[in-house]
Amino acid sequence: MKIENTKAQMRKGILEYCILEILSKKESYPSDIINELKKAELIVVEGTLYPLLTRLKNAGILNYNWVESQSGPPRKYYSLTDEGQQFLTELHNTWTTLQKAVQKISKPN
Repeated sequence: MKIENTKAQMRKGILEYCILEILSKKESYPSDIINELKKAELIVVEGTLYPLLTRLKNAGILNYNWVESQSGPPRKYYSLTDEGQQFLTELHNTWTTLQKAVQKISKPN
């Protein structure tokens, strides 16, 4: 079994939560989201991000606004809906519970 496959699955599992956390702080353009993820050393490419944003938008978790750009075509900026904020709260609670469980299991005896 290759460790890279397991690592990729772990990153995928937490990606949605991280994106929603970023968007809870401010409305963001996809490249800004990618930059924030890179700063946190969670590398994501556009080909992964855009389908996820579309899925979250279609589920009512995200909204977007078109904003005129100084250097090109208008840009789509994403933000959380009220439903998205509730969804994020649930994800946060789940993450906290999982984190505690893993810490308990990982503790030396």
